[in-house]
Amino acid sequence: MRGPRWLLLLAIAAILGGIGLTYRAKKRSAAAHAPAMPVELPADLHSAAQLWHWVETDTKTGHIRADITAEDFREIKDSSRVDLKGMKLKLPGKKDQTYDLVDAASAQFFKSEHRLYSSGEVLITLNLPMSGSSQRAPVVVHSAAVTFNTETYRAETDSPSTFTFQNGSGRATGAYYDPSAHELRMKQDVEIHYQSQAPGAKPMTIQAGGLIFHEGTQLIELDPWGKLTREGTVVEGNTSQIQLLNHEIHTVHAAKARGTEDNDNRKIEYSADDLFMDCNDHGQVEHLAAVNNARMVSNAPTSQTTVTGDRVDLNFEVRDNRSILLRATASGHGVVVSKPLPVRGSEPADTHVLSAESVEMTMRRGGKEIDHIVTRGASTLEVAPNAVAAHHRVLSGKDFQIAYGAENRIDTFHATDVKTVTDPNAAERKRKVAQATTSSHEIKARFDPKTSHMAAMEQSGGFTYAAGERHARAAKATLDSDHNVMLLDGAARMSDATGATSADRIRLDQATGDFVAEGGVTSSRMPEQDAKKNSQMLSGDEPLQAQARRMVSTNKSRHMHYEGGVVMWQGANRITADTVDVDREKRSLVADRNVVTSLWEEPKDPEKKKTAVPALTVMRAPRLVYTDADRLAIYTGGVDMSRPGMHITCREMHAVLADADADSRLEKAVADGGVRIVATTVNGVRIATAEHSEYFTADQKVILTGGKPRLQDDTGHSTEGTKLTYFSNDDRLSIDGAPNRPVQTFITRHRK
Repeated sequence: MRGPRWLLLLAIAAILGGIGLTYRAKKRSAAAHAPAMPVELPADLHSAAQLWHWVETDTKTGHIRADITAEDFREIKDSSRVDLKGMKLKLPGKKDQTYDLVDAASAQFFKSEHRLYSSGEVLITLNLPMSGSSQRAPVVVHSAAVTFNTETYRAETDSPSTFTFQNGSGRATGAYYDPSAHELRMKQDVEIHYQSQAPGAKPMTIQAGGLIFHEGTQLIELDPWGKLTREGTVVEGNTSQIQLLNHEIHTVHAAKARGTEDNDNRKIEYSADDLFMDCNDHGQVEHLAAVNNARMVSNAPTSQTTVTGDRVDLNFEVRDNRSILLRATASGHGVVVSKPLPVRGSEPADTHVLSAESVEMTMRRGGKEIDHIVTRGASTLEVAPNAVAAHHRVLSGKDFQIAYGAENRIDTFHATDVKTVTDPNAAERKRKVAQATTSSHEIKARFDPKTSHMAAMEQSGGFTYAAGERHARAAKATLDSDHNVMLLDGAARMSDATGATSADRIRLDQATGDFVAEGGVTSSRMPEQDAKKNSQMLSGDEPLQAQARRMVSTNKSRHMHYEGGVVMWQGANRITADTVDVDREKRSLVADRNVVTSLWEEPKDPEKKKTAVPALTVMRAPRLVYTDADRLAIYTGGVDMSRPGMHITCREMHAVLADADADSRLEKAVADGGVRIVATTVNGVRIATAEHSEYFTADQKVILTGGKPRLQDDTGHSTEGTKLTYFSNDDRLSIDGAPNRPVQTFITRHRK
């Protein structure tokens, strides 16, 4: 090791070298040519020299740990301080392949403290090759008031510093460098400008409260805060780490982070407790993960989409040196809110709130609009209307698949194990319209591309529906939202307080409650609570049952139309026809084509009922019109009536039904046109003909008038008169003749 004292001895030896054996012979010549005496050292210096060189080696390995040279050297007397000018400090790497270099115009070296200090400007160059030229531009730091420890080789300053490196430059206030750890610290007010070498890559700026650069691992730590900006991309957080790979940004981790992507009229904002960013080989963002309290907001010209969850992953496609959002995934309490922005001249679309444990959102090309969304597991979609007439809906189920059209408007929707809840709009609430719920194994929905309102919905697999007192079920149901019409298909059934209907298909108007049922229709209508309003045609105190191929119900089931093989009954009484219309408001019934009514009667008195034999009255006709106000049933088009002991045929018959308390269902039957009556008594068969007849069930009386009333027995004897009155219960006959016309009568009694 060579030091300042060695230089002093060298100077003394040079002086002594001027005195030799020739002293005596050349005394005068030597005196004339002797060198000048050295300048006397100042009183405060112990020694001084130029081109000073100081080396420190590892005693075990011989490795040079520090190498200092100076253009000027001055050692202060009675002190370990050495003042240096034009100093260079060389710090070789462990493998002696590279070294770090510190240049200072002036410096003070305190040997006992192993401290080197420069109050002026200092230039630090890192990782220079021992031989040849560097393949990359080295890191160069400019600063002042730098302290260097010759034992630990650490350099530190609190002064403003600037630095340059392969792809950029920066500045900070205060710096610290540890060559053994290859760690460079920028203490505060850090700003780095980074330019990737990728063609067309945009410059990046890193700002931080403080920075630590780990040269060996290429890791940059920003603390207590950091901010990264690249054109429209901004990421900032409390504590951040930037991992470099081949001197390009590879990953970024930021705590309590927030960021923005602002490109082409599309702005994305995101935040989380922890933010992780992955970049490609050129430092461009490919993936971003927001973890814990994650949130992303994407703003497009016509809509705003907000994604939240325990974790949100954003995948970007790098195109034209720009990171374009390709896909967003929210996991753990994931929520996606798609909110339309006001557009002049357009009806506001609905706001959609999607919730699930896992939500994956794929963007359309360009990253501005949603292409489709897929959820995993239990999910909920809330449709919140922004138009007064629209409905608030909540759909819950599993594995949602949502396809979007232009302007982030939902196009189609698919899910399984679904339940829907639809609230009435403001106008419907005033009408006391109930909330509607449905459930099914599968649901498919189609939305209006102009408004995002649901246009049609199909639910299949165990479909059920409920709205107040109205209930329905079917194998499949389709909702036409524009017309508020529901079509139930396959084993369809619906019911309300007025009754129930089953059919192959039922078309229900949800606003009015009107419906059309087709195929294997079975209907049951409950009697009115006010017994006086119930029809006496069949049996008003029991449910009205019906079967048909088709049924139409209107006016809250007050008007019912049945067609195709209609069978209608209450208790044992029934009507069959091709069509039947029931108006419960007017309390009337109209049956057409192949009409058959079957009315059973028995005493109301319980004691009489025990011994009485029920009597059946059967009426057949092409048409029946019944009005309950007068209990009148009008049969037309050729009538056939039969009851025990009595058979009547005619062109038209008016049947007056008894009131509900009477023993007989039929009080009176008035027949017109080609009347023919066949009465069977214990005395034989009686046949009566006339143009008009009246039959009274109470006393089994038949009055024949019009045309030529005639009564004939089974022996061929007959009676004619202007008016014949016959009592079939005791086989009596009363005859009225016309003026100037004698009565002709003959009736034979059977012998007992």
